[in-house]
Amino acid sequence: MEVKLTKSNRQARIVAELRTAPTLRVNELAALLGVSTETVRRDLAELDERGLINRTYGGATRPVSFEPALAEREKLMVAERERIAAAAVRLVEPNDILMIGGGATTTIFARRLAAERDHLTVITHAFPVAVALASNPFHKVLMLPGQYDSREGLIHGPDTIEALQRYRAGKAFLGASGLTGEGPSDAGVGPGLIYGAMMKRSSETVVLADHTKFDRPSLSVYGPWSPQVLLVCDEAPSGELRTALENSGARTLLC
Repeated sequence: MEVKLTKSNRQARIVAELRTAPTLRVNELAALLGVSTETVRRDLAELDERGLINRTYGGATRPVSFEPALAEREKLMVAERERIAAAAVRLVEPNDILMIGGGATTTIFARRLAAERDHLTVITHAFPVAVALASNPFHKVLMLPGQYDSREGLIHGPDTIEALQRYRAGKAFLGASGLTGEGPSDAGVGPGLIYGAMMKRSSETVVLADHTKFDRPSLSVYGPWSPQVLLVCDEAPSGELRTALENSGARTLLC
């Protein structure tokens, strides 16, 4: 029996579809999601009010910004992100040295680290991550310098890259806007360069991403799949992405 998508999953899927198709029609979305056109119109109206899409006559277009801001992404796929974060926390031991990138899922992960782990050293460029971890006085948080992006709540730029070269970490925990056979990617060039540098300065990279990112190309591919990469996700990848993960030796952890 076919499982119906929840409202949250439907809306996340619509936003994800608009990352690759600049315009979508109501009837196309209804067929894709297996719901009525009226349900799609209600979803589009809500997403338009939140600024996640631009509603048009008979459909929707991608907004000028390629990806919703952090504050809006935090409202999507919340249950899936929580499960991913809970699984990722189990990979962390006291006294670990970590690098953590910005993003909605990594922020939830940081909150769990503050509540469930002690005595970590964390290097980050993301203010929400730093604030979450700072609530636990037993953690040491090193904030990277650079240019501040208020939309994403993070730092990036040449100064950030240069500062990263002074550090080494056991693991880098990174989010992604998209996952393809090439590797994980981000919607922004600046953050993508930071994540690539974090991968190189860490012994292992843990990518935290839900299934709506599967087979979704994004602007900046920040690193290749390899045996040093672990993908933590809520569903098993399939098709080209699964083949790329297997061929590269990258591992997958389902939450």
